[in-house]
Amino acid sequence: MSDSPSIYLQVTNWLKSKLLGVKPEISPSSQDVIPFIENRFLLTQEQRDWLIQEFSSLQKQNTLLQQSLREQQTQAAANTEDLFLELLEVTDALEALLNYLENNPDPSPEFTQSLPKNVGAVHRKFLSVLSKRQVLPIELQSNQPDFNFCRVVDREIRNDVEDQTITKIVRQGFLMGEKVLRPTEIITSKLEQN
Repeated sequence: MSDSPSIYLQVTNWLKSKLLGVKPEISPSSQDVIPFIENRFLLTQEQRDWLIQEFSSLQKQNTLLQQSLREQQTQAAANTEDLFLELLEVTDALEALLNYLENNPDPSPEFTQSLPKNVGAVHRKFLSVLSKRQVLPIELQSNQPDFNFCRVVDREIRNDVEDQTITKIVRQGFLMGEKVLRPTEIITSKLEQN
């Protein structure tokens, strides 16, 4: 067993000299190996103090990061709960309309007349829930498609407008901050070819 550090160092030194052209750090004799290994890992008091200070600093940083992570998780859970509560309000409004229609197969003319207004109120409530989370409808700036915000889903022959004019919005698009969450789906015109 006493020869194994020496053999190891001999092989290591030989590989370093042949492959890397490095001269051996110490002679491979066993009497030199033990003091070399022992001295290699001795620390001065200054080095020891520095390591203790670094470990202490890392432990403090780790504690602060864990605390910050817990706070972020708590905040994310609270935000998710708020979102679900707001969505439940939208669901309640829709459920009230559906229950009325189910219980009154022949709704009164007043109800039928106010239905678009009631559905519009639910729609506005839902858009306000989205708006609080920076999800906003895309507002097209002209009747020409901006393909950064639009996707053409169909074309229709129209000779009364220029080619590639938006003739209909099929589905509203939305931005989340500055990112397109969903492009606005549109129908554009094309000229009839003879």
